[in-house]
Amino acid sequence: MSYTVYSLGVDIGTGSARVGVFDDRGELLGEAKAPIAIHRPLEHHVEQSTTDIWRAVCDATRRAVQQADIEPAQVKGMSVSATCSLALLDRQHEPLTLSPGDESWNIIVWMDHRATAEASICTATQAAPLANLGGVMSPEMQMPKLMWLKRNRPELYDSIGYAGDLGDWLGYHCTGIDRRSVCTLACKWTFDPRPNRGWDREFLAQIDMTDVLERAALPDRAAAVGEPLGRLSEKAAAELGLTTDCLFAVGMIDAYAGAMGTLGRSLDAHSAHRVAVIAGTSTCHIGAQPERREVPGVWGPYPGALCDGFVANEGGQSLTGALLDHIVDLFSAGSELGDDPHGALSELLLERLATGDPAPDLHVRPDFIGNRSPLADPDIRGAIVGLTLESPTETFIKVYWAAATALVYGTRAIIERMNANGYAIDTLHLSGGHNRSPLLRKLYADGTGCRVVLSAAPEPVLLGAAVAAMAPWRDGDLLAVARALAPGEGVLEPDPAARDMHEKRYAAFRELFDGRLD
Repeated sequence: MSYTVYSLGVDIGTGSARVGVFDDRGELLGEAKAPIAIHRPLEHHVEQSTTDIWRAVCDATRRAVQQADIEPAQVKGMSVSATCSLALLDRQHEPLTLSPGDESWNIIVWMDHRATAEASICTATQAAPLANLGGVMSPEMQMPKLMWLKRNRPELYDSIGYAGDLGDWLGYHCTGIDRRSVCTLACKWTFDPRPNRGWDREFLAQIDMTDVLERAALPDRAAAVGEPLGRLSEKAAAELGLTTDCLFAVGMIDAYAGAMGTLGRSLDAHSAHRVAVIAGTSTCHIGAQPERREVPGVWGPYPGALCDGFVANEGGQSLTGALLDHIVDLFSAGSELGDDPHGALSELLLERLATGDPAPDLHVRPDFIGNRSPLADPDIRGAIVGLTLESPTETFIKVYWAAATALVYGTRAIIERMNANGYAIDTLHLSGGHNRSPLLRKLYADGTGCRVVLSAAPEPVLLGAAVAAMAPWRDGDLLAVARALAPGEGVLEPDPAARDMHEKRYAAFRELFDGRLD
C-alpha cells in the first residue's frame, strides 16, 4: 500500500508546545497546541519541566495528526524548533529537579536571568568566544547558567549527567541518540563550528568550567540542521501516536526555524539586505549572508546555524509581545477591552493614526528586563515618560501606543547597528504573533522605513521545523526544500506620509538611552 509522505514540525515555545502536519509542498494540514507550565520560584528565576513538555508534545502531536486526517504511518519525518532553554538530567538521565513542586522543574528557561553576574564574568575575560557573541555574554546563554549552578547549587551541578538545549533534549528523548545541533551549540554554548575550532578550553579554564564538557556530555562535533538523527524509539512512537518509521531530523532554535520558514527561500549571495524578524513573546532579528560579519552588541557570526553556506547574526529584544501583555495587565483599563484587548487597541490606534501621532509627548523605554541588542546591557530598565493627569483609559491607550512604537524602534536600532557592520538591510521578513496585528505590521514598515515581507504561511516557525524534517529526503539541502515550498508572500511598503512622525518619535526614543545608541 502506498502512502503520501507527511512531516511534522514541532515548536516548543515559552507557553505552549505546537505541532503542525505538512505535506511535501509545505501546506499545513493539521495543527494543535498544548499549554506548558511555567514556574517562578524566585525573582529572575524561571523554570519548566521536561516531563510536562513531553506530555504537551505528545498531546499536540496526536491531535494534529487527527486533525490532518492522515494515518500515523504516513508521518515519515519530524523535527523540532524550541526555545534556547537549558534541560538538565541526572546521571541516570532522569530529570534533575531544581525546585520542589508537583513537577520535576529541571529546565532553566531562556528568559531566566539568575546568571547575570556569571555572564559578566564571561564578558570580562574577552576571550575568543566573545567575538562570536557581539562582545558580550548574555545571562540567557547556557555557560553562565551552568556556572551559576556550580557556584550556587554545587550539589546539583555535581549530579548532572546531561545538560542540553531543549530542542536537543527532545531529539535525544525521542530516539535515544545524543547529537547536538550546530544551531544550539554555536548560538548558546560558545562552540565554534569552524574547522579546527570547537570548544575553547582556555576560555573554559578562565571561568572554572573545564569539567563542563564531560559533565554535560557535550560533543566535539556539531550536527548540521536537517541531519538525520534517528528513528523514533518504540516508547516514544507509542506515546506520540506515531510509528518507528518516523525519522527525527536535527532541529534548531525557534527563532531560526522562523527565519527558515520566512527568509529561507530568499537566501542567496545578495541576502545582506534582508533580515528575518521573528516577533512573539520576545523578538529575534536574524540576518544571514555568505560572509562572516562581526556586529557589536549582536550575537554571531554563527556559521551553519541557519543552513550550510551562510553565516548568521542574531539581534534580539527580550520582551516585546510580553511587554504589551504587561502593559495591558498594568492598567485597570486593560480589562475594559474584552477578550482581545490587543485587537481592540490595534483597531482604535489605526483610526487615531489617520489624524496624526496618538501620543506625541509620551514615550517608553521598553527594556524592562535589560537590553539584549544592540547595547547588550542586562541592567537597563524600562521607563515611561511624558505622563499627564488625564483619564486612566486615555493614559492606558497612549502608553500602549508608545510601547508598541518603542518595540519597533528597538528593531530599527538593531538594523542600524547591523548596517553599520556589513549589512544593507532594507527588507524585513516578519513572522510570529506580531504578524497577526495590523497595527504592528504597519509600524514595522513605517517605523523602520523598510519594506515588510509577509509570508502566506500561517505558521512559519512550524514550517521551518518541517523544512528540517524534510531535509533528509533532499540530501540535507534545507534551501532546496525551502525554495520548493508552496506558501507565497505579500509585501507591505512603508507609508511616506508617516515618515516625519516616526523620525520625531525615534529621536525621542534614542534620547531615552542617553546617547548610547549613537
